Amino acid sequence: MPLSRLNQEQLDAATAPNGQNLIIASAGTGKTSTIVGRIGHLLKIGVKPEEILLLTFTNKAAAEMVERLAGYFSSDIAHRIEAGTFHAVSYRWLKKFDKKIVLKQPAELKTLFRSVYDKRSFHLFDHETSPYGANYLYDVYSLYQNTEVKRGFDEWMKEKNAEHSPYVDIYLHICEEFENLKVEYGFVNFNDLLILMREKMKDFQMPYKEVLVDEYQDTNALQGAVVDAMNPPSLFCVGDYDQSIYAFNGADITIIGSFSEKFPDAKVYTLSKNYRSTVPILSLANKVIEYNERIYPKKLEFTREAKAIPPKLLIYEELFEQYSAISQMIRKSYTPSDEIAVIFRNNASADGIEATLREIGLPCKRKGGKSFFDAKEVKAILDIYVLFVNSSDMMAFIHLFEYAKGIGSAIAKELFIALKKLGRGSLFEGLFYPDQSVRNPFEKRQQNHQLGLFDDFIELGSVAKFMSLGFEENFLSNPVLKHPKFSKESAQFLYDFYLLSKSLKRITQPSSMIEKIRASNFYNTIIDQLATRRAQLKDGSTDERLKTEALERIKRKGALLFDLAKPYKAHERYINAMVLGSQDLTKGEGVNLLSVHASKGLEYKEVYVVDLMDGRFPNRKLMNKGGGGIEEERRLFYVAVTRAKDILYLSYAKNDKIKKMDFVPSQFLYEAGLLKKDENYTKMVEKTEAKE
Repeated sequence: MPLSRLNQEQLDAATAPNGQNLIIASAGTGKTSTIVGRIGHLLKIGVKPEEILLLTFTNKAAAEMVERLAGYFSSDIAHRIEAGTFHAVSYRWLKKFDKKIVLKQPAELKTLFRSVYDKRSFHLFDHETSPYGANYLYDVYSLYQNTEVKRGFDEWMKEKNAEHSPYVDIYLHICEEFENLKVEYGFVNFNDLLILMREKMKDFQMPYKEVLVDEYQDTNALQGAVVDAMNPPSLFCVGDYDQSIYAFNGADITIIGSFSEKFPDAKVYTLSKNYRSTVPILSLANKVIEYNERIYPKKLEFTREAKAIPPKLLIYEELFEQYSAISQMIRKSYTPSDEIAVIFRNNASADGIEATLREIGLPCKRKGGKSFFDAKEVKAILDIYVLFVNSSDMMAFIHLFEYAKGIGSAIAKELFIALKKLGRGSLFEGLFYPDQSVRNPFEKRQQNHQLGLFDDFIELGSVAKFMSLGFEENFLSNPVLKHPKFSKESAQFLYDFYLLSKSLKRITQPSSMIEKIRASNFYNTIIDQLATRRAQLKDGSTDERLKTEALERIKRKGALLFDLAKPYKAHERYINAMVLGSQDLTKGEGVNLLSVHASKGLEYKEVYVVDLMDGRFPNRKLMNKGGGGIEEERRLFYVAVTRAKDILYLSYAKNDKIKKMDFVPSQFLYEAGLLKKDENYTKMVEKTEAKE
């Protein structure tokens, strides 16, 4: 039984009476063992597996806990427990009620959002404050959905961003049209999963006798509302307020902080025995984090008694000297490379370390940067594929046709709607067999000066300019070619799509589908554009050698998608695996390069925390923008240093010779007792207090 391996603190928490229980689990104190023990206890006292819900921060964490349970109970029992992230669990439940919903990644829906935004014109509004761009407005709206569960977007905007009040009506109208389009095409994003789940539970009682929530300190208002809507008979929340580091994404530390107020009969348990780090590392972590206000009293206790290496401060004159020296230290280290981590607050820090490691031939893998599945060439293949699985996926179509010369997201959306109109609801019918009785398939645009809508009715052009391009007669007769913005290049792009569509009609194997897409003129036009952009020099010219290298890298990614498709026999299963499981498919070997956020929950024998200069860590720009302030930056530092089990290095540089700027050491180095407090520290504290 999992209970037999727990210490007394863990056992008390795992066997707590039913009700509202909060477990404060500090870094390295056996949080996962306690959760697994709790589920084991529930099963032992007669709770059925399907009556248990485990909500985790990542699907990987859920899978690991389920596998641990399978080691104590049968695999059948363990896998009958509902486990996953808030979004994954909500998606599974919503699919039971509506099989037509299509989950879209944020980057994809930003393209749809831009297609709505681009119809607006802000240039006639005479205000000092410039309007938000489309992508930033999307992020603001997403933050609103995560953090506000009562007020409307317009009311929230006027309070949070008062200087944008003149534009609020336009912003609101854009968001409303965006929401209507998502409903029309069955699209949902991650926020929608939780919003729909919360609404569904008003009429549906969840079957769970206990809900367990991992990483409770990182829940946001929307996730909190979902748990409230479930209203389970028993609630078991595990978290650590000192590791709440997602304020920028809407996480609300007051949710864990107010647990006892919200539930007056709640029991609070504290896990204080750290099994991960040595005494000197924990002492340093405690010194710094104690500068934050204590929400619940706690103090980490040391369990490792062996002789330990004190954390070491590394000081360098110049920024890249720091990266180069650390790379050399790693090369000479006796620690296996996969047990070494370099942790950074800013991506620029990782770029420097990655470059110097590769320069001396040391392999490394980076987490917290751009995923393989975020690469535009990969997304293009999957967008083409998605359209043939679901031809109503307007998002995939818009994303692809933004590559056509002269066609932005707004015109791409008009083209998609027109083709469906010509095909009586079918995109491909409209492409191959257009209804010639429809004289103008393009909708009349709205005009509303108050909402920034100024466009007028589309006057159709002529297809005569395309007669010399060698198009099939059937394609040349399509009314969409009369759109006045269509050039020879954009018509050719649509024709290549037409030819590819014909060739994909009867393909049943996912690997054959990928192979055909990669070989097509349509896809090769897209990747030629991408390679050209990546090889562009500052004077606007193209370096052909760089372009050739870029194309080779692009084609390697296509080959990997082909390899990933080989085990699959059905289109939908392959697409679902690529869209929903993509984050777990990115692999590598060597030294671990991790953002602080990506390092959370992990541990390494040897850790380097780099660029500990004021402005970089703490990152004053992000801390003022994200809402977490200096306390959140301090929690980030705490998370970073407590990843180390045995060896911890903290480093900073005095200047950057390229940017010709000097640095001041991070205030956390002073708080850790590694530097003596001086006038620099006093100025940093005063600057922080002035901002707050």
